[in-house]
Amino acid sequence: MAIGLGLGLSRFPFEDADSYWKWVELCEQGGVDSIWQTDRLVSKEPMLECITTMAALAGATEKIRFGMNVASIALRDPLLTAKQLATVDVLSNGRVLPAFGLGSAFSMDYRASGKPAKRRGKRANEALELVYRLWHEDDVSFSGEFFQYENVTISPRPVNKRIPLWIGGSSEVAMRRTARYGTGWLGGIDTPEQSAVMVQGIKKALLDTGRQIDEDHYGASFSFRFGLEGDDAAKAAANRLSARVEEPSKYMVVGDTQDIIKRINEYIDAGCSKFVMSPIGKDHKEMMKQTRLFIEEIQPEF
Repeated sequence: MAIGLGLGLSRFPFEDADSYWKWVELCEQGGVDSIWQTDRLVSKEPMLECITTMAALAGATEKIRFGMNVASIALRDPLLTAKQLATVDVLSNGRVLPAFGLGSAFSMDYRASGKPAKRRGKRANEALELVYRLWHEDDVSFSGEFFQYENVTISPRPVNKRIPLWIGGSSEVAMRRTARYGTGWLGGIDTPEQSAVMVQGIKKALLDTGRQIDEDHYGASFSFRFGLEGDDAAKAAANRLSARVEEPSKYMVVGDTQDIIKRINEYIDAGCSKFVMSPIGKDHKEMMKQTRLFIEEIQPEF
């Protein structure tokens, strides 16, 4: 399997835009596989909007790919989303990595945007089908519970004729959704053990849909930090995770190079070969340091 190591951001840890672009330049010059932005509309912490971030990255970079980890498709209009991503793909010469999920039913994003969380799974399924068809077909007609199209076409379409459609989620429904609509699966907050269950579940569900997903299109996400667990930034990251999981240390890794490599290999053993790894750093200086160490000590091993 081809191993791909990307870097992700959730909160925006930089002092200003110039600091962010210096980090992006470091990623591109360092040969990082891809950059990913978490999707969150309502947050007291600073977080960039994922699709507009990709548009900015398209203009500021030449080689690196970029994606969203993961965008809540049930909150978005599929026509506008398909058009936006196709546009960014054209202007970046095919570097877009779309990834979609549902988002939490308890997220303020649903309440604030006026979108009902009820039946969001059905809405998401319809939207995913439409996004895919709009990228690949002329005159798309569709009659669903939430969307009705008649002879709809977008142009230009993505220049990447095999533009991926990664699906997130960690449930049996997510397994079936991935098997029906996705070209890959990208895990969120999952341990290696949980990732293994998802990978095997998706492969089983693919037998029912009659579709195929490439062996190297299963991904994992986790946070990392070169340092000690007692570091302020590490403790803050663990505290944020503790609101969602019981043992944060299983979902992030803080330590030396070998500790981080070990965790990557645990996910590889679980069937994952694509990674969105989020550096843990409280500011620009720490993010640059963590990223340099990642480029110098982790990337060469894979």
